[in-house]
Amino acid sequence: MTVMSSKNPSFNHHRRPFRDYILCLDLDGTLVDTAPDLVRVTNETIALEGLPETNFKTARREVGYGSKRLIASSMERFGHSVSDERLTELQQWFLNRYAESLSDHSRPFPGVVQTLKDLKRSGATLTVCTNKPGYLARPLLETLHLTSYFANIVGGDEAPKAKPDRRHLLQAAGPNRLGKKIVMIGDSFPDIRAGHNAKVPTILMRYGYNPINAHRLRPTIALDNFRDIPKVLTRL
Repeated sequence: MTVMSSKNPSFNHHRRPFRDYILCLDLDGTLVDTAPDLVRVTNETIALEGLPETNFKTARREVGYGSKRLIASSMERFGHSVSDERLTELQQWFLNRYAESLSDHSRPFPGVVQTLKDLKRSGATLTVCTNKPGYLARPLLETLHLTSYFANIVGGDEAPKAKPDRRHLLQAAGPNRLGKKIVMIGDSFPDIRAGHNAKVPTILMRYGYNPINAHRLRPTIALDNFRDIPKVLTRL
């Protein structure tokens, strides 16, 4: 009788089918539903200009484009605008306030935690490629007990240029990416375009913050449920 050992290559390949994959995951709108806190702080920010609360559903679709756009768009809906200098001041106030309370209402999307566990157990290298500043992304992930799943976390301020620039994605994939199957997983234009620019497959999570029709973004695959990621990886 042959006893299969964990040192047997075929055994490892069977038990760790994704060991050749590097999955670069967006944060806001893909891993974590951060919109409740981001829109809350946006409302606190535009209140400094004497404005009422913005429409949550509309603001939610703009989360993936950064805090400055989120603030500016929310003010524009009330016919209000400010100078570039004032907008920068408001953005800094937003970032300071958000850093104080970034996980009050933010939670991982359904299926995220278990799927990350399954993917890592199956050999996949998981990284975070987010346009959120790194000094905000790391404590958020730590507070939600997600940090341990990721080999690398790269914020938008830590790359030569943020997504959709391909260098951000490649930095997140890490120095040992050669010969690996890199996949970009996100919910909006910067994520999918970064994948296109890096010439790697992309998975669009349709439950996220994307204001653009999924068909127009041209992802390799579009999904409604994070739990389905392991099922489709081998099709990429």
